[in-house]
Amino acid sequence: MTSCKKETVVNETSVTAQDSTNASIDSSKVNLKGSFAGTTFSKEYVRAIGQFAYVWGWPIVNSFNRRVALTSVSEPGLRGGVLPNAPVGHIAMLTDYIAPDQRFVACPNQDVTYGMGYGSLDDMPVVMQVPDFGDRFWVYAAWDARTDEFSKLGKQYGTKPGFYLMVGPNWKGKVPAGISGVFRSSTELAAFCPRVFLNDTDEDRKAIQPVLNQIMAYPLTEFDGKMKTIDWKKVPHFPVPGKSSDEEIQWVPAATFFDQLPDIMKKVPPLKGEESIYATINAVLDAAKKDPSLMAVLKEVALTADKEMIQPLKQWKYNGVPAGNGWFSDKNNADFGVDYFVRTATSKSNMYENVYTETKYIYTDFDSSGKELDGNNSYKVTFKAGQEPPVEGFWSLTLYNDHHFFHPNPLKRYSLGTKNKNLKRNADGSLTLYAGAKSPGADKESNWLPAPKGHFSVYLRSYGPKQSVIDGTWMPPIVEKY
Repeated sequence: MTSCKKETVVNETSVTAQDSTNASIDSSKVNLKGSFAGTTFSKEYVRAIGQFAYVWGWPIVNSFNRRVALTSVSEPGLRGGVLPNAPVGHIAMLTDYIAPDQRFVACPNQDVTYGMGYGSLDDMPVVMQVPDFGDRFWVYAAWDARTDEFSKLGKQYGTKPGFYLMVGPNWKGKVPAGISGVFRSSTELAAFCPRVFLNDTDEDRKAIQPVLNQIMAYPLTEFDGKMKTIDWKKVPHFPVPGKSSDEEIQWVPAATFFDQLPDIMKKVPPLKGEESIYATINAVLDAAKKDPSLMAVLKEVALTADKEMIQPLKQWKYNGVPAGNGWFSDKNNADFGVDYFVRTATSKSNMYENVYTETKYIYTDFDSSGKELDGNNSYKVTFKAGQEPPVEGFWSLTLYNDHHFFHPNPLKRYSLGTKNKNLKRNADGSLTLYAGAKSPGADKESNWLPAPKGHFSVYLRSYGPKQSVIDGTWMPPIVEKY
């Protein structure tokens, strides 16, 4: 892990190519221009390339559509009073946990106060303010259009209070005095999300407000070297567009996917090794633009692929590799590179994860016998004494419904972990957490996560994970019926 301690240190994102010393083909001599204009493609070929393009491009189109929707406000504020929204080049902050009824982003946690915003970094570099958080755990994530993280800002990096600049791949301006570090995105689009730990107590809700009011982002043109403040409790609320739903907002409409993709691909340069992918997809898109019958094939492919290929990716078994005891976990979250499958699965199931060295995510839909979790049953998860997730920051166990949102319940309880100061331990020092629609009993209720009467999933977070969590030598405990 690196630290942003030097003045104007530039963090460049890059892709390391595999050693090609023994390759039989010189990639520098491969024709990457795509098919010649006028080539006649069969519908079967267009269908095959279209399927790949849909899975490959789904997270990227997702990112661009979120930026359009979540920056269409006049000033930083809260959409529907529940989600931070701000114009391009700015962020907005919550002052408490995220509301359980929001449907803007799946799988949020109730351990932190969130901020959110988007940038267009070639035209408008963005300054991120970092106040003095003291001992409080915090991390600022910044992602490119592919949902790969490019920043390293947080307590675990030893980041000092100050001002940090986010720039795009083509920005060539001068970094002014007073900027402590520079981070370069691989795309002009960037998404920003500060996260600041909050204990579930009235005292901490009050104590956190002054530091939250110093978390801001704004265009470089507004930078004057002085720490700005805003009272995030007094920002305007904006209406929520569209109809309410139990599911996440549909950020990628299949019917218009291939109408959007050509322009979006022009804004996202290929990674090293992706040039041939771009040439192949663009050749088909160009042909479809001139031939309505081929465009009809692509639109049919998008509708079918969304149902048959994208929707199933909400299942946690597709989000990484086995992590032991029936759980699954990414090993490359927010650093996907050319792992298109997991990148898209993450974008579908829980968009905008922190990089795995900042936060380890472990999740499951199954109990220890391999059966799907069902709230009509009762379950327990027991951490042996001293065997809770080893972290520098905090950990939590969250329960989600079928759509990866919180289950409404009278206790208004959706997760348990470091933030909870009233958890009861067993006589031997171990900690047992319970999940199910039925209370485990008054003596255990402080450790209970209420579940719906039907399918649910559980999700274990470790912020500031120690090495044993990162490398998998620490394993999550089993989820067992009782």
